[in-house]
Parts: sequence; structure tokens; C-alpha cells
Amino acid sequence: MGQQMDRPDERHRRPDGVSDATVAALGKLSEALECVERARGHLYSMHQLIGRADLMLDDVVEQFRAAGHPHLADRIATELRGRNAIAGRWTFQIVEEFDDGYHALFREVDQQARDELVGGRRHLYEAEMKERRRSRGRPGHEARPGGGG
Repeated sequence: MGQQMDRPDERHRRPDGVSDATVAALGKLSEALECVERARGHLYSMHQLIGRADLMLDDVVEQFRAAGHPHLADRIATELRGRNAIAGRWTFQIVEEFDDGYHALFREVDQQARDELVGGRRHLYEAEMKERRRSRGRPGHEARPGGGG
């Protein structure tokens, strides 16, 4: 049992007949998806930051009016506050289009490739790298959680 537990679990083992090239290609696709996920996070950050900045403009307009600069207050209130981030879209619309389009397709293609080629398994490339790099029997180098030495 101890030796069996010192191996990756079934979902992180390459199915029989799957080539190194296939595992490498799936690994690169997974890495690309991870980049897209990071970009998506930045897109959500932009969405929140632009929204916050737009709400801050309420105070800016009031402060310019109070400071005796109504022409700047009026310009900010009518031209800048509430303006689309890009033609016809606030940032929530950009996020929705990205999520429903590019992001959804990327995830769909990743899932299809894994389903067709390795029975849906994820991170096989990384799991095999872990096996090559870990020191068997050493604390902190277990093959899986609760796997012992």
C-alpha cells in the first residue's frame, strides 16, 4: 500500500498509449489557458478600477464646483462621467463579451482536447514533471495528499 500511495493518483497518470508529444501539447494548451485566465483577472481588475474611478468623479465634480471652476465640473459631468470605456460599451459589457466569447471558446477547446486525448485528465505534463523532480520518501515530496513517504 505504501508504494502505491507514493505514486500519483489515477487522474494524474497518463493513460496507456498516450505519447510524450500529446502530453506536451496538452501541457502547452493548459499553460496558454492559464495565461488567458490571468488576463481575464486583469480584465476584471480594469472593470473594477474604471468603475471606481467613474464613481469618484461625482466628488471631483462637486469639488471643482465648490472651488469655483464650473466649466471643468460641467465638462467632467457631461463628457467623462458615465462615458463608455470603448465604443458603445461600459467595462461590464467588455467583460461579458470576453467571458462569453474568447474565454468560453478557449476553455471549451481545452476541455475537448483533454476529453478526446486523455479521458479528461488535467495537468498530466506537470504531474509527470513532479514525479521526475521529487525526492521519493522525503517529507514534503509526497506524490499526493495523505500519501505518506
